[in-house]
Amino acid sequence: MSSDKTAIRDASTVIVLRDRDSRPSILMGQRGAAAAFMPNKFVFPGGAVDEVDAEVKLAGPLPALCAARLAEDAPAGRANALAAAAIRELWEETGQILGWPGKWPVAPEGWEGFAETGHRPDASALQFVFRAITPPGRPRRFDARFFLVEAEALCSDPDDFSAASDELSHLQWVPLDEVRRFDLPFITEVVLAEVAARVEDRKPPRSVPFFRNDDEESLFLRLRGRAPDQPESDRPRRQLRIRR
Repeated sequence: MSSDKTAIRDASTVIVLRDRDSRPSILMGQRGAAAAFMPNKFVFPGGAVDEVDAEVKLAGPLPALCAARLAEDAPAGRANALAAAAIRELWEETGQILGWPGKWPVAPEGWEGFAETGHRPDASALQFVFRAITPPGRPRRFDARFFLVEAEALCSDPDDFSAASDELSHLQWVPLDEVRRFDLPFITEVVLAEVAARVEDRKPPRSVPFFRNDDEESLFLRLRGRAPDQPESDRPRRQLRIRR
């Protein structure tokens, strides 16, 4: 029996930030013209979570704050799989390695290539900064979590894409002040605004934007959207309806 391609799948996306203190740039690539989802668009590396990602042991855990935000409005224990998927997708689509040196007893299916680099996946530098659900009516729908990571955390040459798959072409570092000349998906533009606002803040965000699309309306919410001293009862829940 074939799977429902329009069912919402968990996904992880990675925004790699470089030259934060001089001229910030991000790693992007172009999807193929024949791709069912966002053809020809320039995007961040990322993709759907595989079942095996939940079994992968992380050499370095997610920051506690990020793990807590990922756990909100999500199945129990999903944070590990989301972080592992982010690291796997980054490796597959760009050849970049986020990990610690170490050997695998046995690499799970889909992780063999990463294991052959001699590294174990390290999530300690990932920051959970955005979440978005694909609107209804699209050929693919994802509940995507966006992770920000600095290029300095990579243990690979950030200019070497020789190990990348062919899923993304024209891999390149795009300066933030030039990125809007590229053909971008709507949600990528929204996320880029959040990234630009975080360039000078190196700490994980206490409150994470959540662009939630269901079958009735599009809502821009926040996960843990309250000040530290604000009572839980005063927490804003539905903030902005988005029109595209």
